[in-house]
This record gives sequence, C-alpha cells and structure tokens, in this order.
Amino acid sequence: MNKKNILITGASSGIGAACALLAAERGYNLAIHYHSNSSGIKLIEKKCKEMGVSVQVLQGDLSDLNDINGIFSTLDNCSFRIDALINNAGIVDKTARLDEMSFERLHRMFGVNLIGPILVAKETVLRMSKRYGGAGGAIVNVSSVAARLGSGNQWVDYAASKAALDIVTKGLSDEVANEGIRVNGVRPGIIDTEIHAKGGAPNRAIDSAPLVPIKRAGTAKEVAEAILFLLSDEASYITGTNLDISGGR
Repeated sequence: MNKKNILITGASSGIGAACALLAAERGYNLAIHYHSNSSGIKLIEKKCKEMGVSVQVLQGDLSDLNDINGIFSTLDNCSFRIDALINNAGIVDKTARLDEMSFERLHRMFGVNLIGPILVAKETVLRMSKRYGGAGGAIVNVSSVAARLGSGNQWVDYAASKAALDIVTKGLSDEVANEGIRVNGVRPGIIDTEIHAKGGAPNRAIDSAPLVPIKRAGTAKEVAEAILFLLSDEASYITGTNLDISGGR
C-alpha cells in the first residue's frame, strides 16, 4: 500500500509535534511546518525520519500570504500530494482583559489563528478536492474549548478566533463533502504544552487541573490520537464535527 502524505502546520512543539510523531509511527510521509522554532522542528524531523518516513520541512508565517503561497509552491515543486491536513498552528498572547487589548494584538491573533488556517485550508482544497482533479482526503482544524468558554480575563481574542474557526469547519465541510473531503475539528481543553508559558502562565495546566472533571490536564499525545482517528478511514462517516478533548470541561 502506498503511504499517505500529511501536512501539519505548527509542528515544532506541543500538539503539532505530537501529531507528527504519531503520524510517522503510523506510516505517513510528512510535510511539517514551523514559524520560528527551528531547534524544535529539527528534533521532530530527526525523530520522524528515524521511523522510516520521508519528511519535508516548511518554514513560514501563516499571517503572511506570501509565506503561505511559498509553502504550497514548495509542496507542488516536490510533488507532495496532500492526503491529510492538520491545521494546527496558532498563537496566544499575554493574559489580558479585552479592554486592554491593542489593535496590533487583535490583528496578529486573527491573522495567525483564523485567516491563516482558512488560507491553508483553501490551498489544500484546491489540491485535494475531486472537483479540481484531486483524490480527496481529510482535514482537521485544531480549535480550543475556549471557543465555547470565552476565556474572560485571559484570552477573549484567542477564544473568538477559535470560535470562528469552528464555524469554518462546519461551513467548509458542507462545501466539500461531495468532493471527497471530510472536514472536522478538535477542541482541546487544558493540555500540558508549552503554549501556556508563551501566554505568561507556565503553570496553568497544573493550576487549572482542579477545574477539569477528570482532575488532570490532558497530554498532547491524547489530542494527537483523536486527530489521527478523525483523519483515518475509521472515521469515514464523520464530517462537520467539532470534538471536545477536554476531560469533561
């Protein structure tokens, strides 16, 4: 059986890195994207290649249209057919109230967390859809349980960007369901990754564990397992769905 190819954005750490390692373990050839964490992506590349799969590393800022175009040009030039997309790249900022947020912060947040994933999905559909001569495939957008909790006094802007991404998941799934493409989303809750430190709260996963019915933070691998399931043939009748991975929160 020919190996399938998977594109993962934001694969240098956290959930994206866990997805890359699990996908490699399951035999996918990889195109792994990163923005600035070059040491992280090199480590993931090395580990994946040790599992016997091919790995294409892609660098770019997903809030920059030229960088997005460059990423897909690179994939086209190396004849990388996209069978699956994990639309994972995203950012947070320092915790703040909405009335403390600047225009620049909001512009960056929505550029990376919403407009970027929409454009990545667009370019993927143009290559994957049977309407355009593709072979079909599956897309998973990585949202957040914040999309329905609001994240007041922390990241209302982040929550809003992810809520909008949930709507994109549903709308896009309806558009391409008859073109061989399934589109789903996952909403992780409190997951023990580096993203909390980037938001100025490195202990947030531990401190927030009592708020979770299961009484612990989740792991990046637990999220990756759910994502790879949604991309697999076992999920062939699932599309337009956002799956909470939040320990019941």
